[in-house]
Amino acid sequence: MIDLRSDTVTKPTPEMRKAMAQAEVGDDVYNEDTTVHRLQEKAAALLGKEAALFVPSGTMANQISIRLHARPGDEIIVDENSHVFLFEGGAAAALSGVQTQCLSGNRGILNVDMIKNAIRGKDDHFPRTQLIALENTHNRGGGSIYPIETIREIRKLALSLKIPMHLDGARLMNAVVASGVSAEEYSGNFETVSLCLSKGLGAPVGSLVCSDRARIAELRRYRKIFGGGMRQVGVLAAAGLYALEHNIERLDEDHQSAKKLGSCLSDLRGVQVSEIETNIVIFDVSGLKRNSSEVQSALKAEGLLVGAINLTSLRAVTHLDATGAPIDAACASFQKVLSAF
Repeated sequence: MIDLRSDTVTKPTPEMRKAMAQAEVGDDVYNEDTTVHRLQEKAAALLGKEAALFVPSGTMANQISIRLHARPGDEIIVDENSHVFLFEGGAAAALSGVQTQCLSGNRGILNVDMIKNAIRGKDDHFPRTQLIALENTHNRGGGSIYPIETIREIRKLALSLKIPMHLDGARLMNAVVASGVSAEEYSGNFETVSLCLSKGLGAPVGSLVCSDRARIAELRRYRKIFGGGMRQVGVLAAAGLYALEHNIERLDEDHQSAKKLGSCLSDLRGVQVSEIETNIVIFDVSGLKRNSSEVQSALKAEGLLVGAINLTSLRAVTHLDATGAPIDAACASFQKVLSAF
């Protein structure tokens, strides 16, 4: 079975497992796990921040950052298809009492004028705009990359209004590899940045938040409040450290695989493929007079797993466990199944 539902399905390589088995560990709640320290220092240096915090998931990374910046009754500005809004169980409201103002971006990309018009005035009738949260790359935007120029424009506005910014950088390294813009250059425009280790980077679990030392100290407290305090977690941190040291540059392989899949799908009658910038391929099958569930089931019968986004759109995500021959096989399955409708 070729699994292209997400880049979260990757499994640790033998080399990564070896690093995990040999990891030095300590009690991370006591801040005594040396492997966690190494991972946090590596991530902070990579993103040009003073410090970092290892957390169990990308959702926790984003949510403790929201809690840091906003209070109950405050509002954050996000794209309407952002992970923070759609895929985190309503956590901003449930955990922090925070309201989200959702804007309609272009493939998840907001521009400075949209944000400027959305910021609330100083009136007690309104919630206070306390955070601008962007996502790079943008998942539901099809792996779209935030242009650095757009981020800088938004940052200039945010600084003028003293509104902090958070980056959901779950797939930030995909943007770095595809655009040539460094992680530090992206990160420098945000007070807090999350980075997922368990997607294209191939670790089994874990994310990081990077920021300055004072904010990381506060984020550590919120991690504990939200139930994210961990003990001898160096065995997992070792996987993340291995991922940052070995699996960043190879992300380009995933991007090339995605383009190959896109080219294959584009040649098929009745299939419309969205723009591909990184490792996510979104394609619409309404021209086949079939819904996404039917197509998904037919592909599964051929040994290919993809994700359904809505009634007519599906998603295939390339990753390190599906390169070379599996991508060729996926193309063959797409051609066989979709040509038969």
